[in-house]
Amino acid sequence: MTELVGCEFPLFAFSHCRDVVAAVSRAGGFGVLGAVSFSPEELETELAWIDDHVDGRPYGVDVLIPEVQAVEKQVTADEVVAMIPALYRDFTRKILRDCNIDESAATPFGGSKRPNTSLGQELLEVSFNHPIRLMASALGTAPPEMIEAGKKHSIPVAALVGAKEHALKQVEAGVDIIVAQGGEGGGHCGEVSTIVLIPEVLQAIEEAGADIPVLAAGGIMNGRQMAGMMAMGAAGAWCGSVWLATTEAETNEIFREKMVAASSRDTIRSKHRTGKFSRQLRSGWHALWEEAGLPALPMPLMMLLSEPALRAIDKAAINGNAQAQELCSYFVGQGVGLVKEVTSAGQVVQDYKEDYAKGFETLAASLE
Repeated sequence: MTELVGCEFPLFAFSHCRDVVAAVSRAGGFGVLGAVSFSPEELETELAWIDDHVDGRPYGVDVLIPEVQAVEKQVTADEVVAMIPALYRDFTRKILRDCNIDESAATPFGGSKRPNTSLGQELLEVSFNHPIRLMASALGTAPPEMIEAGKKHSIPVAALVGAKEHALKQVEAGVDIIVAQGGEGGGHCGEVSTIVLIPEVLQAIEEAGADIPVLAAGGIMNGRQMAGMMAMGAAGAWCGSVWLATTEAETNEIFREKMVAASSRDTIRSKHRTGKFSRQLRSGWHALWEEAGLPALPMPLMMLLSEPALRAIDKAAINGNAQAQELCSYFVGQGVGLVKEVTSAGQVVQDYKEDYAKGFETLAASLE
């Protein structure tokens, strides 16, 4: 795995924050920038910054391209936003109003351009103009455009899966790396636990006659867990939640404090943020939607509605609004219970390396 992407240690750090990506890669791991929230112009700025701060170390980009979002190019974001029912807009405004937050923040994202949750061809083009060493498809089968672009630029393409059936579809699509994420993981996830999913996916790939490395993901918060996954046959670990409690992360101090205080039972697998099941820190936001009995809108409608409101909630929480602090949430996995303090991303990589070595020492000692 390290030879394939050029890193020293097969610890892959998924993050929406360029600072985390650069810090992890500099420390010997492999940073992966989540690009779904960026416009092509914004992504260009982010990648240019990483190029200048990564000290020549390798990094990658992750693009969310769900199969169901084959939105035609002529459809604008404004036209998609118009599909959001008035009932949902009104309820979102009420949430903000009841918490003394300007309800205008409930205005869904729009604009003349098509949503970034569609094909995302522009994001691919921007990414491949930089010295990336990995392109990842975060949701759904990797589209032919991504596979072809990867081959053209000699960049391996990875795909995230939550079930062995999905892994086999990715193999057929032609991906180079499988990231198997168990249901413990933060963000979009399936229902199968990591410790079951990894051997299932490895066995399915072997039986299909394919030779594709598998990265383990979902609840992996330290090097001992990483060693355990690799003892089962994984080629490395793909982690996201652990970086949210670092000083470089995009998360605010209120959420980081919540992470440190949380147990593994304080997360929820909910559709009331993006429209698809994703694991987040349980908060008043989820309780209000559940009490209202309003089913989540499909992606991208739910995401276009919720994200502006949640950003306003985060801003109010930082400014001391106690009601907003109760609503404050973000994507995070069940491994949050293992977070005991806020530290730097570089220190997290070092801790992983040390714990990884200790894990294998323990395993080796059991064979003596």
